Amino acid sequence: MPRLQDALDAIDAANANDPDRSEGRPAALLYGERMSAELDRLFPDAADVLKIAARGQHIERWTSPRASYPEGREGYLAWRRDLGAFHARRVGEIMRAAGYGEEEALRAGALLRKEGIKRDLEVQALEDVICFVFLRWYFSPFAERRDPEGLRRIVEKTARKMSAEGRARALSEFDLPETLAGAFRA
Repeated sequence: MPRLQDALDAIDAANANDPDRSEGRPAALLYGERMSAELDRLFPDAADVLKIAARGQHIERWTSPRASYPEGREGYLAWRRDLGAFHARRVGEIMRAAGYGEEEALRAGALLRKEGIKRDLEVQALEDVICFVFLRWYFSPFAERRDPEGLRRIVEKTARKMSAEGRARALSEFDLPETLAGAFRA
């Protein structure tokens, strides 16, 4: 248990440096805490590696702004791919420093890069948690800035990433308008 807490504390210390503030706190730190809380709620028996990956999902994300990549889908995908590799590397460094072995650090990296989504239960669990955090904490302000058709497409993409169990649970927990709820029934 001490090495788990050491790793989580190190991720929090890194994310405490986020210059972006959300609710008066560093945004990445708040996001990591929300990820951990949602993981504990949805998957209370999660292994240490999944707990660390969830907390480190956005570690130091502000150091690689989206604006530093070209506009459009290709630029967006390159940014997301590079972020996944960066997060995997940083979390791996933290895990090794906390006493975890190379295999555990590599496994956390695979989770953060979402390798095996829809086939690997832990990768899928992490993705479901990510989607729940988005829906619970970030969806409403995000939706306010989108046109209805664009919002529908984004919600459909979010739902497709989730497991069938995650989609069913989202339907029961979130009061989504019928125009968007259909994406979670597919």
